[in-house]
Amino acid sequence: MAEIARLSGSSDWIDLDFVERERTPRRLMELGIRLHLAGLSLSNTVRELERIGVERSRKAVHDWVHKCDIQPTVDEEPNHVALDETVIQLNEHRYWLYTAVDPETNNILHIRLYSTTTTALTERFLHELREKHDLDDAVFLVDGAKHLQTALRRSGLRFRYEKHGNRNAAEHVFREIKRRTSSFSNCFSHAQPSTAESWLQAFAVWHNATN
Repeated sequence: MAEIARLSGSSDWIDLDFVERERTPRRLMELGIRLHLAGLSLSNTVRELERIGVERSRKAVHDWVHKCDIQPTVDEEPNHVALDETVIQLNEHRYWLYTAVDPETNNILHIRLYSTTTTALTERFLHELREKHDLDDAVFLVDGAKHLQTALRRSGLRFRYEKHGNRNAAEHVFREIKRRTSSFSNCFSHAQPSTAESWLQAFAVWHNATN
């Protein structure tokens, strides 16, 4: 698949400081993490590692991704921020995934998972986003969701409704996140919300590093 072609480049964004007596060489752990975040399921990642003589369980690969606690970087200064929310399924429950994207770079600026969607939670998301990045001059691009607009207004942030233009540049990022959470049954079936959110944040860092 196209995503797998994006495995070249630096792995500086992967922090393996948690490793103490792991029997897998670090470079192969990094490969496993990159393969999984690039689009392979845990099962297929294990198969690819087996091709090069490394036999590890799906749980081992899962633990590599989550223990390294990969978080999106901070201190960006976007001119525009595309803000969106989408519903994803965890077992029989629905959760709301909030995502902020810089449409000029397609970098994911912040990503969070909530059990419901309210104006108050949106304000919390915006507060966390502002703690990470300089948004003094940014204009938020939103769809017709009234609670998003209300939260932005209460937070004193500039925004405009935009269905096309700059917002379109970020739409494929939102679609890819939705596709990945829908297709990775072995990531999100029986997963706790905190585990799913950890994976999503790691995916955001991989996406930004290979974008």
